[in-house]
Amino acid sequence: MTSLVGHAHEIAAFMDAMASGRLHHAWLLAGPQGVGKGRFADAAALRMLAEAAGPPPMAPGLEVSPDHPIARLIDAGSHPDFRRLQRLPNERTGDLARNIPIAQVRSLQGLFATTPSLSPRRVIVIDAIDDLERAAANALLKNLEEPPADTVFLLVSHAPGRLLPTIRSRCRVLRFGPLAPEEMASVLRDELPEADADEIAALVRVGEGAPGRALGFAGLDIAGLDQAMASIAATGDPAAASRTALAKALALKAAQPRYEAFLQRAPGFIATAARTRSGQQLADALKLWGDARDLAAGAVGLSLDPQSVVFELGTLIAGLARRRAA
Repeated sequence: MTSLVGHAHEIAAFMDAMASGRLHHAWLLAGPQGVGKGRFADAAALRMLAEAAGPPPMAPGLEVSPDHPIARLIDAGSHPDFRRLQRLPNERTGDLARNIPIAQVRSLQGLFATTPSLSPRRVIVIDAIDDLERAAANALLKNLEEPPADTVFLLVSHAPGRLLPTIRSRCRVLRFGPLAPEEMASVLRDELPEADADEIAALVRVGEGAPGRALGFAGLDIAGLDQAMASIAATGDPAAASRTALAKALALKAAQPRYEAFLQRAPGFIATAARTRSGQQLADALKLWGDARDLAAGAVGLSLDPQSVVFELGTLIAGLARRRAA
């Protein structure tokens, strides 16, 4: 397991709860997607199970040596007292399922019908609870209302406000924020050992404190996309040459991942520009951002022509220069 970086306050709060001997049975790990909540859940699960089984870990925080017997069992997917519920790939297409079905939640009942095998404790990680089908959420609620003995639930949520209020009310909440730039860089260097300093710096910038988000852009020359957008925004691209070249490049079939990255980056680029403006210029930039957000959000689902989409998004970016000049 890769070391957990950042989130010192959340780690300290959880470790204090463990040391108190009054560990709550359900924890809601809430915060933006990609900041490390799932990694925290896995590290906390390992630490709890390792401490319960012995020998006690000597590392600080949530760290557990990879040589610990419990770490080896979890890495092998064979720990009898640990379950991780998440969206699973379709056996035919390989695409992730849209939801976590009720069958996964119901599968826990067999685990709860027996006593823990290796220690007095069991741990369930759900990443993310936002992905539960409605019926699955209701089934989980029954477990949270009448928690099985010696069981701790770690529930990852990117949008806790959308959860059933009855689920939220039964959890202790730990709120996670973005990582600092130096923490981001540390994670990215570990995950991308072959990336050069320029790529790491670009990924830190576009990740906005979320390593998971940044890793989705790895290898896609995000710095090049940002440079192209910055040039269009600065000049307004009066002859449309830059927009045309970018649209043609991203419309190629082989460029699909980079096209999708551009769909994510373009509205954010405009939003960043809007933060530097005020008055009517701010209102104009926010209008451009709203139009870009709506276009980018529907482009793939509606099978819109990539070349046309990129050109239109480029035109909205070029509008930043026209609004500034006006």
